[in-house]
Amino acid sequence: MELSSVIFAFALTLFAGLATGIGGALSLLTKKTNAKFLSIALGFSAGVMIYVSFVEIFAKARESLIVELGEINGSWLTVGAFFLGILLIAVIDKVVPSAENPHEIHTVEEMDGKSESHKANLMRMGLFTALAVGIHNFPEGLATFTAALSEPQLGIPIAVAIAIHNVPEGIAVAVPVFYATGSKKKAFRLSFLSGIAEPIGALVGYLFLYRFFNDITFGIIFAMVAGIMVYISLDELLPSAREYGEHHLSIYGLIAGMAVMAISLLLFM
Repeated sequence: MELSSVIFAFALTLFAGLATGIGGALSLLTKKTNAKFLSIALGFSAGVMIYVSFVEIFAKARESLIVELGEINGSWLTVGAFFLGILLIAVIDKVVPSAENPHEIHTVEEMDGKSESHKANLMRMGLFTALAVGIHNFPEGLATFTAALSEPQLGIPIAVAIAIHNVPEGIAVAVPVFYATGSKKKAFRLSFLSGIAEPIGALVGYLFLYRFFNDITFGIIFAMVAGIMVYISLDELLPSAREYGEHHLSIYGLIAGMAVMAISLLLFM
């Protein structure tokens, strides 16, 4: 495996993870949340992830495993790994307390932070949300890294989709911290650093798995990546998109994301 491929995959994962800082910056530099834009963007991200998961990633995982294990065993292992990926991210989602879940919607307008007790609660919310973002981003980092390492042309749209998905998480961290401390610098820094777990997930996954990287390993991980991204889209992105804006806006974004992903895959054939 070439070092340049590993560096490229890691750079994409780093970009995707640190997009939480974009959300933090947006929440601190604007007086009003652009809910319609976020709704469309999150729907777009979900469209990219769902389309590429079913049309490209799952198919490539199945193809790789069938070559190595035969049609029946390869097909069963692909499906099993797909649902194992869903189970992994669902368990992680379950262990994060719902009050600090980074996918609870937060906007710039909703916090006032007048009382000291309220400020303390906001600070606690911000810190726990940063921790929750880190927990969620760990497997996402491995997913982005693996996809980019195996199929570089898939890595870019997946990294962009994950980055869009991380923007509202940055908002969820920065808004309560800013209104608790009054420090934009501290709020931005915490939102930015909360995305570090994504490249760490990539690094840890690579260090543990690189010795075992072969067609079977890639097939299993690829199928799990498809499951992780489908779960993220259905459980996090689409509900968040609907909360931020009108139902139709999120669906328009979803369809646009699918169309862009479909065209990009055709262009790289």
